[in-house]
Amino acid sequence: MVQFKPSQSSPTRSLPVQSLLTEQDLPDTDEQPVDNELQILLPMLLRAILALAWAGRSEWFLGANLGVYYDPNNPAVGPDALLSLGVPIYRPNEDLRLSYVIWQEGVVPQWVLEIVSKKPGKEYDQKMELYAQLGVTYYTIYNPKYHQRDKHDPFEVYKLVDDQYVRQSGDPVWMPEIGLGIGVDQGVHSGLPQREWLYWYDQQGNRYPAPENAVETARQEVEAAEQREANVREEARQQVEEARQQMDALLQKLRDRGIDPNTL
Repeated sequence: MVQFKPSQSSPTRSLPVQSLLTEQDLPDTDEQPVDNELQILLPMLLRAILALAWAGRSEWFLGANLGVYYDPNNPAVGPDALLSLGVPIYRPNEDLRLSYVIWQEGVVPQWVLEIVSKKPGKEYDQKMELYAQLGVTYYTIYNPKYHQRDKHDPFEVYKLVDDQYVRQSGDPVWMPEIGLGIGVDQGVHSGLPQREWLYWYDQQGNRYPAPENAVETARQEVEAAEQREANVREEARQQVEEARQQMDALLQKLRDRGIDPNTL
C-alpha cells in the first residue's frame, strides 16, 4: 500500500473569503500547449462517455485541460481532467467556463486525472501534494509510456484518507463517493486503431459505452430486430405454403376418387 502525506499548510485555509475574483479576472491559459495528443483525446472520451451514462443528470461537470484556481494569490494548477459533482454542467445565462475557480464554484473537484508526458510534470510529488491539500478525493495518474522511467505503474488511482493519499488496488477501481469506477481497457475511438484507453465503469464492473459504441450497439439491435421480423414473415410464408400444398394434395385425392371438388 502506497501512502503520501502532504504538508500541513493548505492553500484553501488561507483563501480570503472576501475575494471577488472570478474566472473573468484570471488568466485562462499559460500559453503552453499540451505535448501529447492523448491529453486531449482521453479527457474528451471520458466526458463523452459520462454525458451518455449520466444523460438524465445535470449537477456534474467534467473539465478537460482547464486551469483550476484554488487561491487568488497563486497560479492555477492544470490537471488533464477534473470531475466535480454538485455543480451545473452549464451555468444558466453564462458563457462556458474559462477556468475552474474553486471559490466561485463552491466545490473542490472530487477527481482529477494527470496524463504523464515526455517531460515529467511533477505528477508524483508536487501535484500530488497540492491535490491532497485541496481535498481532492481521488487522484488518477495515467502513465502508459513513461512509467518505467518514473518507476511507477502505468495506471494508478489514489484515494485521500485522513489527509493521506492511499494507492487503490484493482482495475477498474470503484470510487463510491463519486459513484463511478475507472479502469483501463482496449477500444477503438476517434478513428484510431485499437489501443488502450481509460473508461468509466459501474459498481458491478461493467464498462460504460462510449457514444460510438452505443451507436454501433443500437445499429446491431435494429438489425437484429429487422432480422427477427424477417424470420417471422418467412415462417408465416412457409406456413401458408404448407397449407396450400396440403389443400392441393387433398383436392387431388378427391379427383383421383372421381369426385369433383367443385361440386362439394
